[in-house]
Amino acid sequence: MRKIKLLSPRLANQIAAGEVVERPSSVIKELLENSLDAGATRLEIDIEEGGIKLMRVRDNGGGIDKDDLPLALSRHATSKIYELDDLEAVATLGFRGEALASISSVARLALISSTNEESAGWQVVAEGRDMETQLSPAPHPRGTTVEVRDLFFNTPARRKFLRTDKTEYTHLEDVVKRLALSRFDVAFNLRHNGRAIYSWRAGDSQLEQERRVAQVCGPAFMENAVHLDIERNGFRLWGWVALPTFSRSQADLQHFYVNGRAIRDKLVSHAVRQAYQDVLYHGRHPAFVLYLELDPSTVDVNVHPTKHEVRFRDNRNVHDFIYSSLHHALAKVRPEDTLAKRELGEGADEVSGINPFALSSTKPIQGIAAGEFKGQESMGFRAASGASHYSSSNYQPAQINPGAVREQMATYGELHRPANPTTTYALPEPASDDIPPLGYAIAQLKGIYILAENAQGLIVVDMHAAHERVTYERMKESFHCGGLQTQPLLVPESIAVSEKEADFAENFSEVFKALGFELQRAGPETLLIRQLPVILNRAKVEQLVRDVLSDLIEHGSSERIQHHINEILGTMACHGSVRANRKLTIPEMNALLRDMEATERSGQCNHGRPTWLLQSLDDLDKMFMRGQ
Repeated sequence: MRKIKLLSPRLANQIAAGEVVERPSSVIKELLENSLDAGATRLEIDIEEGGIKLMRVRDNGGGIDKDDLPLALSRHATSKIYELDDLEAVATLGFRGEALASISSVARLALISSTNEESAGWQVVAEGRDMETQLSPAPHPRGTTVEVRDLFFNTPARRKFLRTDKTEYTHLEDVVKRLALSRFDVAFNLRHNGRAIYSWRAGDSQLEQERRVAQVCGPAFMENAVHLDIERNGFRLWGWVALPTFSRSQADLQHFYVNGRAIRDKLVSHAVRQAYQDVLYHGRHPAFVLYLELDPSTVDVNVHPTKHEVRFRDNRNVHDFIYSSLHHALAKVRPEDTLAKRELGEGADEVSGINPFALSSTKPIQGIAAGEFKGQESMGFRAASGASHYSSSNYQPAQINPGAVREQMATYGELHRPANPTTTYALPEPASDDIPPLGYAIAQLKGIYILAENAQGLIVVDMHAAHERVTYERMKESFHCGGLQTQPLLVPESIAVSEKEADFAENFSEVFKALGFELQRAGPETLLIRQLPVILNRAKVEQLVRDVLSDLIEHGSSERIQHHINEILGTMACHGSVRANRKLTIPEMNALLRDMEATERSGQCNHGRPTWLLQSLDDLDKMFMRGQ
């Protein structure tokens, strides 16, 4: 039997490096976070051969005192926390004091730093089996430079797992981009193999922030993004969310920050997916750059070695806040907002070559009271486009009969269309200074598309998809205004659950009652369903209850029942909307256009497909080569 021995400092650090240092991108993340914690406002990053040969980070932060330099390369030595209370409210990116020691055990690391404006500075390196530090004078302005060479030179087994220089650089570049989005007030300069890659200037104004986002995420993202800034109950959520029509085939354009820290969290992902669920095409992913700010003591960042995961003290409130904020932000986008962003975004920045989008083209959603998230009240969201809302005494929006809707729900399929497409409206005289966002109808194409002329050019509308969304939103509104129609079961349905699920069913009984369900605990692991909503009388209720309980356990809330009801209403709306080859009169087409302008989420049908598009006059001129 082998004897127990104390590990050498180098071997202990190399074992720790297995958690902290996975590849060059892991190293650059730790170095840049240290620089940001030191108060740096300018970062110079030099990379060679994807970071395998060299990674050098130079900052203008506060620097490290000569006496502290040897400790900087020691394990569990840090200036960021001193006691347990500090750990429970971490406000810095780093806090464990392991990174530099771990990196220096698997690479050749040199740290040069100075705390004054003079050229005097000191350099420290760690060498040998016991990681002994060597200190020597070295000229350096105020700040710190960390140089890491020959990663994994002394651990060849780990070096074999590294990919090509190009692959490793791509991962490293992604880390730099994420950190650049987290701190708009810091300038970033990145060079690879001596070639300048990025040079991002610091800036705090919204225009400068949006310029940085456009540089990192691409101009197309900003052209299709909505800016929001919402603060409520100690939480603040701000940033940019892309319109559903700018969805992605993969989740490669999703940046979420908690108190400035980039994270990947299941609770956050679930809340975002729910916010987009009613407007996103199947299999597509939303794009966003969002920042959540809250009391550091209410979030635990010390749950994973990579610090990518966090744990919230109040999962349910955080989830509901993120969901409701995004849900209402997307709901309030109208055609005029999209048109305004396109019109303002057509000019190009002559200096940088990117589109500035007149970067104040959207005003943030702000000043939201807690009660405004529960109804259909206006959130004060609009685009600063100057586009006027269409209004006419001749136009009366199509109405829906709540009684008829409840009858539809009860009969579950016998449809009486709530919005009558044959209703005619007088066409107002168009005024040059008061053209509605979607313009005036001029023709119908193949019984499928409505062609309309607005101030920018040609609007093409998929009339079935558009009317489906209008009908769906009105059915939802009438459904909620009329209340849930419930029915008791003559024979209660018994379902077997775990004891934990049964406990949650009891604790969240009011949640189920609000959704039309009555659950009763009949034993330690048995529930009885005594009542359910009429509209769900043909649904797989047992599986639905299990799914809701699963959500409550994992996220503290669930929208499954509401989403299931919405799916049924969506199906009814689809069958109750105008069909292809239905001939509409000009007044009927204009009535639908006005309905679209007044309806939430009218840019997408219930399945996430776009309902309309614009071909501007400039686009048409280019297609026909006019003026060339």
